[in-house]
Amino acid sequence: MSSHLYILTGASRSMGLAMAQQLLGPKHHVLCMARHINDDLAVHAQSMNAPLAQWAQDLEHSVEAAARLSQWLNDQDPQDFSGATLINNAGVIPRIAPLSASDPLDLARSLRVGLEAPLLLSSAFLKATQNWHMPRQVLNISSGLGRRAMASQAAYCAAKAGMDHFTRCLALDEALNPNGAKVCSLAPGVIDTDMQVQLRGADASEFPDQNNFLNLKRQGLLSSPAEAASQIIRFLARPDFGANPVADIRD
Repeated sequence: MSSHLYILTGASRSMGLAMAQQLLGPKHHVLCMARHINDDLAVHAQSMNAPLAQWAQDLEHSVEAAARLSQWLNDQDPQDFSGATLINNAGVIPRIAPLSASDPLDLARSLRVGLEAPLLLSSAFLKATQNWHMPRQVLNISSGLGRRAMASQAAYCAAKAGMDHFTRCLALDEALNPNGAKVCSLAPGVIDTDMQVQLRGADASEFPDQNNFLNLKRQGLLSSPAEAASQIIRFLARPDFGANPVADIRD
């Protein structure tokens, strides 16, 4: 029986883990890429008899990650799958500070994980599956900060803005292919993740927007990772997925 292939990055914790948990099922084959393997997810998959593979893969090594994915996909039999979806979810916020006070290695890691890796993984995925005669999707998890500038967030904002724009380019590429993939860069709303904890705990003297994030928490305006994951998975299933290459879940 064929199953839908889901490839998900940043799947070991927070919203990525919630998405992986909700995607598990006998009719889904889930491949997770993250720095660490989540043992509880493996146990959960086994209890459901759900196909799951987890790779301990640091996406800072983006060329290596893309080559590994390309090789794995080329080794698969397309007849085993009814569809294929890549979800680029992983991201990193460097230390929250003005650009002039930021560490170069920290900035470079943020851009490699948040922009370079999604671009290279998307390329590998689309090339390896271009002759798979089935629906294909690329979903890039973006952020409102890719569309709105914020002080002390230059690297993260740049990564998400770059993700939005390369997705627009990718949509134009795929529209020219007979079996082009549907692609979208989606802002998932404001979610109570580890990144939010990092933003709330930042030094207020270096992060003028800190109080805004504290208020979001106080006022109960944050979605849980599970709620956000459920919304994203429903968005993927929409018949008009990809009609707008840059979208916001709140729209």
